[in-house]
Amino acid sequence: MELLDNIVWNALSGPQARFSAGGPTARRYATGFSPILAFADLARPDFGALAAHCAVGEQFYCADWTGPAPDGWRIDVESTMHRMVYEGAMPAADAAPDAIPLQAEHAQEALALALLTKPGPFGPRTIELGDYFGLFEQGKLVAMAGERMQAPGLREVSGVCTDPGQQGKGHARRLMDKLLRLQMQRGEQPFLHVMSPNTGALALYRKMGFRTWREGAIRVLTRLA
Repeated sequence: MELLDNIVWNALSGPQARFSAGGPTARRYATGFSPILAFADLARPDFGALAAHCAVGEQFYCADWTGPAPDGWRIDVESTMHRMVYEGAMPAADAAPDAIPLQAEHAQEALALALLTKPGPFGPRTIELGDYFGLFEQGKLVAMAGERMQAPGLREVSGVCTDPGQQGKGHARRLMDKLLRLQMQRGEQPFLHVMSPNTGALALYRKMGFRTWREGAIRVLTRLA
């Protein structure tokens, strides 16, 4: 569980290294995936090592780092988020047997839903990071949820979102229960991230059986010229 203390680095330097760009001190999810930065040492983040891997004007998320903005970078947003782990029981059955696994042909529709609902950093290739499932109505994607970060024994539930016109039908809960069951069957510890101001989601996740592992900093940064 200590891997959660620097989960992004432990994902990108471990099981998800193939999805990353960078080196031994700093990495990012490669272009097209979720725009997130990771550092081996959060107290002394090596932004210089990322210069060759980040385009001017590109915007990124960075968790658990609170130092001053380094040269060549601008901090656009400062907030906090909860990293939560699941401690409830395994769902007894597949709660969303009607959900469709999202594939490459669904990438643009998934990105459009994420841009509309803003569940967190998302890119056109994010659905390649794990199992993603969607619910469709009349051929339109109306809800989805999937897996993003992975470290040994840990799997993140992410990208949980529902079209505003379809909310209140329990879509997100069913998709999350489906993922929780899959992850626990694989022997993985489910976890997730939620922004601190999102009190409604926090209350829902606590009711589902998640508890806060840590509430920490989250920043959005832009690479400058």
